[in-house]
Amino acid sequence: MSEKFIIEEGAVHLRLDKWLNEIRGDLSRSKIQMMIASGNILVNENQVKANYRLKIQDRVSITDLPSQELCLTPIKMDLDIVYEDSDIIVVNKEKGLVVHPGAGNYEYTLVHGLLAHCKDLSGINGVMRPGIVHRIDKETTGLLAVAKNDEAHIALSQQLKDKTMTRTYQCLVHGVIEHDYGVIDAPIGRDEKDRLKMAITAKNSKSALTHFKVLKRFEKYTLVECELETGRTHQIRVHMKYIQHPIVGDLKYAGKNDLGVQGQLLQAIRLELVHPKTGENMIFDSKRSTEFQEILNQIGGYNG
Repeated sequence: MSEKFIIEEGAVHLRLDKWLNEIRGDLSRSKIQMMIASGNILVNENQVKANYRLKIQDRVSITDLPSQELCLTPIKMDLDIVYEDSDIIVVNKEKGLVVHPGAGNYEYTLVHGLLAHCKDLSGINGVMRPGIVHRIDKETTGLLAVAKNDEAHIALSQQLKDKTMTRTYQCLVHGVIEHDYGVIDAPIGRDEKDRLKMAITAKNSKSALTHFKVLKRFEKYTLVECELETGRTHQIRVHMKYIQHPIVGDLKYAGKNDLGVQGQLLQAIRLELVHPKTGENMIFDSKRSTEFQEILNQIGGYNG
């Protein structure tokens, strides 16, 4: 049994053995190091050391996986499929659904639903993340592109690297933002005090750039549209906290809120990409979730 992976922005600069241990929880770090040393794990078809630092678009291959490898069971779900053809699927992910299996979330994820929906997903990124080109957080709703074959996966990954795939989000933040437009340019890395959180830091961080514009100001809140130029973990959530306007409902970075929202009011509202086979420029939009719109109605209303 073998697996293939293409390295995305979120894994850049991580050690090879540490990254594999994070995405393959069924393989111990010592086992991974042994497989690297024996040549069962290659980067760009070359043998490397366990402490190799990953680069964007690196191709990692694993051969001779152990027989106890985790297998995923398809689960029928009522997925909101926005678009589908023989190469790609665009899905509107619901709040509370994890995108792919990982530590603590192996049994019910978007990947399980996709496997029940169709069997022809790309093999790049392995059995744990078939077809997954990019991700959004569990409590974030919105649009994701999924690859149905390896050629589509490689093309979409390249668009992410080249920044030709545009991802636009909307979020409701605490406080009233005075500027109509802004750019947040602040590096993001692991929070040294809480490894489950990200933070603005100069230590072991990566550059992060978020463009935002104000859509509507309310008495105590602001509706904001954000466009990512980079794709760091929790990027919009961390950047909005950094400018002292954390996202409503974000229990990790904003704490409790008067509106009783559980989980950040953040939605991937628009996705623009070039079709990997036809070359057609495609734009997909999603309506705000029912919860998001109801909160907007509650604080003053906005339907734009």
